[in-house]
Amino acid sequence: MMQKIKPFFIKVITPLHAGSGSDLGVVDLPIQRESHTGFPKIEASSLKGSIRKAFEDSCKNDEDKKKIHIAFGCDGCEKDFPDYFNDKNKEFAGALGFSDARILFFPVKSVKGVFAYITCPMVLNRFYEDKNLIKDEELKNSFTIPKVDSLSDENCIVFNNKENKTLVINKSSVILEEYSFSVEETQTKDFIKIPNLDIDKERIIIISDDNFSHFVKNSTEVITRTKIDNTKGTVAQGALFTEEYLPAETIMYSLVIANKSFSQKVDDLKEVDKVVEFFNKIPKNIQIGGNSTLGKGIVKICCEGCNDECK
Repeated sequence: MMQKIKPFFIKVITPLHAGSGSDLGVVDLPIQRESHTGFPKIEASSLKGSIRKAFEDSCKNDEDKKKIHIAFGCDGCEKDFPDYFNDKNKEFAGALGFSDARILFFPVKSVKGVFAYITCPMVLNRFYEDKNLIKDEELKNSFTIPKVDSLSDENCIVFNNKENKTLVINKSSVILEEYSFSVEETQTKDFIKIPNLDIDKERIIIISDDNFSHFVKNSTEVITRTKIDNTKGTVAQGALFTEEYLPAETIMYSLVIANKSFSQKVDDLKEVDKVVEFFNKIPKNIQIGGNSTLGKGIVKICCEGCNDECK
């Protein structure tokens, strides 16, 4: 089956809560995490639903609305277009598929430079493997991902080594929150390069897998919320709860998998390239996760061919 796969990046603008339901742990409403690593993620179903809604909100005419049903799967299509879809031809898969969104860079407070984008060998190696699923050789080769076998817990790698002027203190170390890391001298000519994701290389820091795991588990935002009893004007009994959020500046990535339309009807998305062109019209800013009425979950979408660079 002919497919096209390409990555797209999610830059968190306002704190994001892709929830996993209630929990018996420290946080009442935690974010979604991988079961084997504990790293934050966004389930593909949550992501697909948010992207579909963004397309629906920006829909300009009936033809666009019809394409949304074909690209994402029929959701009441027989009611929207009774002359086009019916009970016999409404059962089909969407032409667009998505992988879970994985963490790539996580923002952490830095003594110098305000904050840093942390990552680790495990995350970079996973991204390298995912990158190899891309069949377009030109797009695949446009990414530069360093091979880092391992790092000690005391060391880190930054762009320009000790000459890094954004994070490095006294040309020797980087301090993230209360932890100090010695800058490891290494070749950074082939440092991380990701097209359409314009972030300051000097803010990127590679730390050990264990340290990265510690930060993504303990440096998320946890907010305490309450419910007010309108009759008393005070907090309702038992209505105090905590919510976990991915902080602003977090960067995640997902893979979009484009297939030709599975609809039995003859339509404009029968060719894979047309499906990719349709996805490339994704709005630059969309909302993902809960508490949209509180301004949470606003993100910027960045990918090759989609929109301007993520700045």
